[in-house]
Amino acid sequence: MRILFCGDIVGRSGREVVIQNVPRLRQELDLDFVIANGENAAAGFGITVELSKEIYAGGVDAITTGNHVWDQRQAIGQIAADPKMLRPANFPAGTPGQGAGVFPARGGRKVLVMNLMGRLFMDALDCPFQAAERELRNHRLGAPGKGGGTVDAILVDMHAEATSEKMSMGHFLDGRVSAVVGSHSHIPTADALVMPRGTGYQTDAGMCGDYDSVIGMAKQEAMMRFVRKMPADKLIVADGPATLCGIFIETDDKTGLAKRIAPVRLGGKLQPAMP
Repeated sequence: MRILFCGDIVGRSGREVVIQNVPRLRQELDLDFVIANGENAAAGFGITVELSKEIYAGGVDAITTGNHVWDQRQAIGQIAADPKMLRPANFPAGTPGQGAGVFPARGGRKVLVMNLMGRLFMDALDCPFQAAERELRNHRLGAPGKGGGTVDAILVDMHAEATSEKMSMGHFLDGRVSAVVGSHSHIPTADALVMPRGTGYQTDAGMCGDYDSVIGMAKQEAMMRFVRKMPADKLIVADGPATLCGIFIETDDKTGLAKRIAPVRLGGKLQPAMP
């Protein structure tokens, strides 16, 4: 199976670069399933029903989120009503929405997408490691009906600040999921690899947005917050030419584990990369 994970979509330019390129990438990379993190899609803060519809129409099969998931008022009802949009699985019990879902992929196959959020330097949520264990009690990797698997692939979006926490999740789940991909930092890392037991891993996929910025925000105001160390004007999203940053994962049809993992970078200002 061939899967594309698009990093955090930031604002209008991020949405546009995903919507414009995903249909072409589905053909060129022969993709079976596409995931995107959409928690910054609405001017950098949260996501709306209208914007999620645009992203789905652009060829994305499922949307993950993170710490900005509730920034838009309509998000509570949206998450509860939209089975294709996930919020982190380690929110407390009773939080609206789901932290994981099984989605149909091309050819009648099934993909489990799991959304987790780190705790270091972030909100004090429940343990993401225990949340991952709970989700895996009901699902096993491998072709359904051929060796006892329940899903053909499992993709984990580990939305976290600390690289150590992301890497720990990768090792914790190695051999049990197809890939663990980090989000949230908005900067693509150079450590794509297949771990010893067969799980694809990269610490951060990067963002889909304008890199002539400070992690997607207009650079002058963001920069001056550090220079002055005092309250300043509201942050606004940078709206220049965007780069689509993502991760391509190819899995083994028998085991569901990763055969290869590679960065995808298109457009904007970063060095391009394709599998």
